[in-house]
Amino acid sequence: MNQSKQTIEAIKSEVKKVIVGHEALIDALLIGLISDGHILVEGVPGLAKTTAINALAKTLGLDFKRIQFTPDLLPSDITGTEIYDQKSGAFRVRKGPAFTNLLLADEINRAPAKVQAALLEVMQERQITIGEQSFKLDDPFLVLATQNPVEQEGAYRLPEAQLDRFMLNVIVGYNTLDEEFEIVKRVADEEFGEISQVASKDDLAQLKRDLKSIHIDDALVKYILEIVFASRDPKVYGLDNLADAIEFGASPRASINLYKASKALALIKGKDHVTPIEIAQIAPDVLRHRIMLNYKAEATQIKSDDVIRSILQTIPVP
Repeated sequence: MNQSKQTIEAIKSEVKKVIVGHEALIDALLIGLISDGHILVEGVPGLAKTTAINALAKTLGLDFKRIQFTPDLLPSDITGTEIYDQKSGAFRVRKGPAFTNLLLADEINRAPAKVQAALLEVMQERQITIGEQSFKLDDPFLVLATQNPVEQEGAYRLPEAQLDRFMLNVIVGYNTLDEEFEIVKRVADEEFGEISQVASKDDLAQLKRDLKSIHIDDALVKYILEIVFASRDPKVYGLDNLADAIEFGASPRASINLYKASKALALIKGKDHVTPIEIAQIAPDVLRHRIMLNYKAEATQIKSDDVIRSILQTIPVP
């Protein structure tokens, strides 16, 4: 376990050479890598989302690619296509950018549903079919998709069923004044460090094995389930004020991902067991995109984070 902590600290130390603040984003990326989950990030442009995932790829010696989603993007622009070779008189496969380890899907809501579906199928199946050939993607495979919450013109909202495929939905805000002061100084003085590879795919595989040994008590598993069930039937848990605001509660994937993410967060913290602190800390990222609110919630300006906060305050902690 000590070796795992050293590996994680070495990775985070390298990433922080180019990222100031945004600790939650860095942890989310590590959670996704360790527990094989994809991440949806919401935040305005210029908050170093691309830099973060690129830096993480370098620390582990992984392949990294980026796709800028636009309204004219085609599914084949992501997965690849067959090209006719005039010399040989046969078709050959040209692989798309999805053939990588870390994929940044920038502004995923800029592309129409068919393109979004193509990427989400790759995320779920972890394989790509081009023509009559199917290709298994290399391990690890992590998608970091971003959404710009400010501009909605020309955007295509991700359907709820597709949102559910993302393990975490992380909100990235602005840096603090002190952090932005540090960023400006580093840019002005060109003091951003060079990222070094400090771990390998074998080290990542070891982290995944260590994740299995993280203990989580049955009482905490029940606590996770009660949090999720409270989003589905709030009246049973004395949350009558939320019943009129929730259209649909969190899916079974929420229970699974809250379980996995809590264990991964404990590993990142250097613990050998999960406590209620890890569950409460990661619950908003796991649940906020899975709890669907209705027009009454919108009218009273209730957000999914408000619902999650009420649930966590109400469900008894073991």
